[in-house]
Amino acid sequence: MILPKPNVVMDSDVMAGAFAPDARLYNDDLAPTMPSQRTWSMYNYFALWFSMCMEVTTYMLAASLIAGGMNWKQAIGTILLGNLIVLVPMLLNAHAGAKYGIPFPVFVRASFGPVGANIPAILRAIVACGWFGIQSWIGGQAIAAMVGVLWPHTLGIPMVTWVCFLGFWLLNMAVVWRGVESIRFLQSFAAPFMLVMSLALLGYMVHRAGGLGPVFSAPSRFTSTGSFLKFFVPSLTAMVGYWATLSLNIPDFTRYAKNQESQLVGQALGLPLGMVFYSALGIAVTSASAVVFGHAIWNPVELLGRFHNPWVAFLGLVALLVSTLNVNIAANVVSPSNDISNLAPRVISFRTAGLITGFLGLLMCPWYWMSTFGNYVFGWLVGYSGLLGPVAGIMVVDYFLIRGTRLDSYSLYRRDGIYEYRRGLNPAAIVALVTGVFVALVGRFVPQVAFLYDYAWFVGFFLSGAIYYGMMFSQRVRAAEVDGL
Repeated sequence: MILPKPNVVMDSDVMAGAFAPDARLYNDDLAPTMPSQRTWSMYNYFALWFSMCMEVTTYMLAASLIAGGMNWKQAIGTILLGNLIVLVPMLLNAHAGAKYGIPFPVFVRASFGPVGANIPAILRAIVACGWFGIQSWIGGQAIAAMVGVLWPHTLGIPMVTWVCFLGFWLLNMAVVWRGVESIRFLQSFAAPFMLVMSLALLGYMVHRAGGLGPVFSAPSRFTSTGSFLKFFVPSLTAMVGYWATLSLNIPDFTRYAKNQESQLVGQALGLPLGMVFYSALGIAVTSASAVVFGHAIWNPVELLGRFHNPWVAFLGLVALLVSTLNVNIAANVVSPSNDISNLAPRVISFRTAGLITGFLGLLMCPWYWMSTFGNYVFGWLVGYSGLLGPVAGIMVVDYFLIRGTRLDSYSLYRRDGIYEYRRGLNPAAIVALVTGVFVALVGRFVPQVAFLYDYAWFVGFFLSGAIYYGMMFSQRVRAAEVDGL
């Protein structure tokens, strides 16, 4: 492929040599999207977020706040604040995808260099593989619970859970093989379906609990401001960390936008509304479970398995399966597949990278992270937010403050250009990333500075962004002039 350069008049052979992409940095999946491919409307992005929010890990995230001691008002406020915060870098990084039609691993070459871009891409890919494994494990548990509804004698047999887990994993791989357009169809179908099923579950549980009064009357278990803040701060970080992954690779989706307005409005409405709505539902159902069963059940698979009406349990588990499959493909396959493909574009296609993602997900031990709400929230979510926050800070500073949203899309696919830095690595980005990750995560191992880990995403985002800006400041004017087309 020749990347077309507008308003340039030269011999065709010279033009071919000047604007042909480097095969080491290019394949059809990483190429800028053409106008005919930019078909996603505002509804598609709204449905993308609303359907991704309506899934079991969102439910469990909200339920964990209730299990940890918050009342429903505190939990909703924490979730809303966290998602409004993460929406900011989400929309900022989305701009380049819609403007230039480039995916995340290509976009990040501007700040890290064509070789250095593999570092944040693989960090993002590893986290996504972990999420893929977690979602597959949850889906497998749901299938096992469905089997238990139909054949009660299978309940509690580990082999049944493992077989269902691997079966659901294979179903995900089949959807990956069909390609990205199957995702858009799945989003459009899943959003209204999940809305109906979720409201039905809420109505059923509220009825069992005797109305909304008992559900929302439970007080907070925190007796002082200090004890509340000790739980609130890492919980807020976990809320931000929940979508920190998508805040990086959102260009993988906005590259298909019809225009900036489509992705901007669709996301600004879909993410906070979807998260608050489904989190509120999870909080209400979890609170109702405490009334009905005597204690709060944070895992919806366990909750549905306790229903005596097999049809209610079966339909609820079907809805859970649809939502899990939907978000697993959209959030946890598209990005790592592009990232892994970026390592060797000539030999690794999107489909091949998607299969690699699936196998890596099996190696991430998802059953451990989902064993308790503490492992899920404070171990998994807060931990990886310290890896991704620094990357987001560097990307935002580079694109908006250093380059003023101007990129040379041709140079992003070539070596020895303006993004070459030092042998394909930008030292400023590497130093900023390593420093940010170290400071964000050191509190996990050094109790005296545990507060740094509690604020892991925030520490990494602002510290790495500031270091990067300071090291790149002298190149700011030059970068803006060179990138301007």
